[in-house]
Amino acid sequence: MSDPSIPDPPGGTGNERPSDSPTEDSGPDPTTDAPDTHRWWALAVIATAQLMVVLDATIVNIALPSAQRDLHITNGNRQWVITAYTLAFGGLLLLGGRVADLVGRKRTFIIGLIGFAGSSALGGSSAGQEMLYLSRALQGTFAALLAPSALSLLTTTFPGGKDRAKAFGIFSAIAGGGSAIGLLMGGILTEWLSWRWCLYVNVPIALLAVIGALTLLKDRAGTKGAHLDIPGVLLGCLGLVAIVYGFSRAQPQGWTSTEVLTVLSVGVVLLVAFTWWQGKSSHPLLPLHIIRERNRAGSVIVMAMATIGLFGSFLFLTYFLQNILGYSPLSAGLAFLPLSAGIIIGSTQISARLLPLTAPRFLLVPGLLLSAGGMFSLTFLDIHSTYVGHILPGTLLLGFGLGLTFLPVISTATMGVANRDSGVTSATVNTAQQVGGSIGTSLLNTIATTTTATYLASHLAAAAREGPLTPADRTRIVNTGTVHGFTVAITWAAIILLGAAVVGAIMINRKSPRHGGAQQAAAA
Repeated sequence: MSDPSIPDPPGGTGNERPSDSPTEDSGPDPTTDAPDTHRWWALAVIATAQLMVVLDATIVNIALPSAQRDLHITNGNRQWVITAYTLAFGGLLLLGGRVADLVGRKRTFIIGLIGFAGSSALGGSSAGQEMLYLSRALQGTFAALLAPSALSLLTTTFPGGKDRAKAFGIFSAIAGGGSAIGLLMGGILTEWLSWRWCLYVNVPIALLAVIGALTLLKDRAGTKGAHLDIPGVLLGCLGLVAIVYGFSRAQPQGWTSTEVLTVLSVGVVLLVAFTWWQGKSSHPLLPLHIIRERNRAGSVIVMAMATIGLFGSFLFLTYFLQNILGYSPLSAGLAFLPLSAGIIIGSTQISARLLPLTAPRFLLVPGLLLSAGGMFSLTFLDIHSTYVGHILPGTLLLGFGLGLTFLPVISTATMGVANRDSGVTSATVNTAQQVGGSIGTSLLNTIATTTTATYLASHLAAAAREGPLTPADRTRIVNTGTVHGFTVAITWAAIILLGAAVVGAIMINRKSPRHGGAQQAAAA
């Protein structure tokens, strides 16, 4: 069989299967037969929406210490400001992708933008932590409509050729670099205005994107008489919520507590039931043939694992820079610029140029190894570490490695999929990213806080036995324990990135487009 990333030559290969086969790609959508003359302006609109969605997962990271003090949020609950967004986002993405396929991507895209703007305004006006959590969950809900629509619109606007590589290079740079840009914007807005403006800023951006979508985007109509897989929605969403909630409760309750083990077990059972139901449902939320394809499944797993490490590093470095080194929010945001630059350079200048010429795993595996090395270098941080000597080299290596990784992963996951399934396929990739972010933030925060608590309990008691503790001594021990918790969690993040490299090397075996084209010409 020919490589699915290479279109068949005129007249076919003689091995075509019927177009209604569940594992075969259907023909191009009528709206994408000829190149869209406004496709690059359309890319600007899609990229703007994607940037807003991605940066909002991290823009509040820099603002979190200020919001935590203002709304009296505990250390154990602070992660919910991040997780409420990523959990709702990841849990509902499959539903959002199927809605995009059924009612139309452009329509879903615009609804997502309007809802995102409204929930952002609600969050900016939060009077308490519960209101902030609710608004973040609503943001995630509308982002779940917006993100798969954006990626599927990109897939159908740039169906193939060099333009696709360029467009996906830009999109991948935004998908990775947007997270670091969010940290910078969070620092600027928090220091010059207020942490609330990290949420208010989405309103004008979303409104501009709505105007652009109405005038520039093209799409087919939705599928009439279509049905949504409600049991699949309930099983999938509740399973993901249970898994992430279980990780979050491990910090106050302990990993072996009855509550944690029960919630995690329920989550696993629900996800197994979800998988079983998808094979039985006549209108599945996630058609299983989408993830049975080896390269697509491997790409989804790699995306989830890479994001676990990335989001964990954002959380810990934010607190290290502000609480240990004493950086202002703006300075902390600027400190993440090299990470963002590394991702953008790796995606647009290296991956986008080499992907049409080489197999995807020859980019993503080295990228993940570089990322793991950069992450591991951050495990040597202590309370005397400096930015230039310790943090900058690690973040540069981490960013460049992820820049090499994201483009081949996203392109491989969405390549060769039928138009009717482009929305749910895009949602699957985004689900992997957001669930990885949710689990990474929750799991690694739990590891860090548990390790810190154990360290402080033993060292403060030992110091007290030797004599009265001065405030300076206590601060030194607390800071040392906090950084120790960070480095243990970062060690696990590096291990997860190494695991992602192994998965990519084993599962992703798609040939380079050039190699596939030569094979196809010989067969013709």
